[in-house]
Amino acid sequence: MHLENLVVDARDPRGLGGFWAAALGAEPITEGPDIFEARLRYSDDQFLDLCFPLVDDPVVGTPRLHPDLSGGVRQSEVVERLLELGAARLDIGQGSVPWVVLADPEGHPFCVMEERAEYAGRGALAALPLDSADPARDLEFWVLLTGWEQVVGGSVPATLSHPSGLGPLLELCPQVEPKVRKNRMHLDLRYDADDDREGWARRIEAAGGSRYDPGWGEVPWELWRDPSGNEFCLLG
Repeated sequence: MHLENLVVDARDPRGLGGFWAAALGAEPITEGPDIFEARLRYSDDQFLDLCFPLVDDPVVGTPRLHPDLSGGVRQSEVVERLLELGAARLDIGQGSVPWVVLADPEGHPFCVMEERAEYAGRGALAALPLDSADPARDLEFWVLLTGWEQVVGGSVPATLSHPSGLGPLLELCPQVEPKVRKNRMHLDLRYDADDDREGWARRIEAAGGSRYDPGWGEVPWELWRDPSGNEFCLLG
């Protein structure tokens, strides 16, 4: 099993997806009225797809998963470029912090980060912070799913990295408030060809994951939640 997609609900898939493709230097691979997809490629066999399906719901509340973009010594320059692409400055009560908080054209918050050693070589997308009710517990859960490795000595103690050291970090961050609504951003993982799906289901449930049914009817993927209630999908 491997992490394949960052999925962002979009009221205008082409408009929002186009913004993020330009912001991150991703290559568009699917463009339609109901979905836009772009690919961040890190090597011949490693990539992360950005998927923007049509979901006509407004952005409400603070997101439990959001993108952190690389800024470093070029932080101000990166911020200005994003503002020109259609981002807006956003005050979520962050106060005086070394990162810059922005909103994308549909209002999803994201950050442009200061220089940190753990972001070196990660590319335009530095990290994916995910809210957790118990970061140490959820770290082990996401190790099980992704096969990623814990980063020692980073700014966020419960942090995972792809073994190659390429691509964004996955950061399990202490939640400020309990989960109350569906996440507008979530992660998709894909089964490998020889995976035992029933065996995986038993392992995921034993680790605290749970299936859920949002009432969408039959879909060609499996719908799950992690131990903190964050949605993710398993693709065939």
